[in-house]
Amino acid sequence: MISWIVKRWVGQAPASPETRRRCGTRAGALGIGLNGVLCAGKLAAGWMTGSIAMAADGLNNLSDAASSLITLIGFRLAGQAADEEHPFGHGRMEYLAGLVVSMAILMMGVELGKSSVEKLLHPESLEFSWLAMGILAASVAVKVWMYFFYRTLGRALSSQTMGATASDALSDSAATSVVAVATLVGHFLHVSIDGFAGLLVALFILKTGIEAAKDTLDPLLGRPMDPELAEDIDKLALSHEDILGIHDLVYHDYGPGRAMMSFHAEVPADGDLLKIHDVIDHIERELKAKHHIETVIHMDPVVNDQRTTALRDQVAGLAKQVDPRLTVHDFRITAGPLHTNVLFDVVAPYDFSMTDRELVSKLSQGVETLSPTYTAVIQVDHSYVGQREE
Repeated sequence: MISWIVKRWVGQAPASPETRRRCGTRAGALGIGLNGVLCAGKLAAGWMTGSIAMAADGLNNLSDAASSLITLIGFRLAGQAADEEHPFGHGRMEYLAGLVVSMAILMMGVELGKSSVEKLLHPESLEFSWLAMGILAASVAVKVWMYFFYRTLGRALSSQTMGATASDALSDSAATSVVAVATLVGHFLHVSIDGFAGLLVALFILKTGIEAAKDTLDPLLGRPMDPELAEDIDKLALSHEDILGIHDLVYHDYGPGRAMMSFHAEVPADGDLLKIHDVIDHIERELKAKHHIETVIHMDPVVNDQRTTALRDQVAGLAKQVDPRLTVHDFRITAGPLHTNVLFDVVAPYDFSMTDRELVSKLSQGVETLSPTYTAVIQVDHSYVGQREE
């Protein structure tokens, strides 16, 4: 049923701003309605039993309803078209909405923790009610359903906000389960653990809030490009015969469905300039149609004669000996009467153990071993693409 609903909501264009806006509005309204009902039910259960854990769990659902409202507003704002003041659109409002949701989760965790500590210091006897237990059981079922729904919708839309909301729903189901268990233990074993249950719920909520905050902060601060997307861009560009290689790929995320990218494409130095320019334009259009990315491609003419190719392979081999992750590009040779300049860029990962100066020194020594007439001129770059997990 969940898959059917999500498929009906998302349709055939999950990356479309209009689709995201529509789904965000519907999901937000659903969250407001369900959390409002659960809040009323748990507050009633807490009033009947005198349980601080039940009442706090109900207030947690109230914060969830507010978070759903924030999510709704965030998606509505993110769906606005670009304007003079925001030429790249408003897509990052979705990330900001997710951050606000995570902050609300953290605040509720702190407040619940304080109330639980107070309950530990001043314990009170509880009244048992099967009606209250039924409310808790129904709440767990609803929250588990919401978790799977928001997770499925979040994956379909690639939405961090929906992911944060799904995590919140899962934490709520666990929290309510703990409250129910504590109530049963108190009734049948006559042991008051209401305060402990509330504190455990608070810790779980805080953990969820921290994880959700990280998921929404990463795209705001700037994260590496998805390696699978980078690999697909490589394949698309290199499928054209005039493209010999690509490098210096830089990706800017302005919100889901709103991205800009640039990279250098190596082309034959002796090729037809007008023909290659047409190929470059075609690749830019392909990338926009397939991945919704505005792309600017810089042409790097490279000499592809036998001597240059052989020396480039040797230098690439030297780099691999230093670290298998190192790659070489923009390779060229300028020969003089007494020495030959060997110019190239080397791409190093951010966790590389050597400094840039040490790497240049190491590679320069290696190039000189190939011939005493060679002088290496090296530029160190760092990749903006994330590493793929094995």
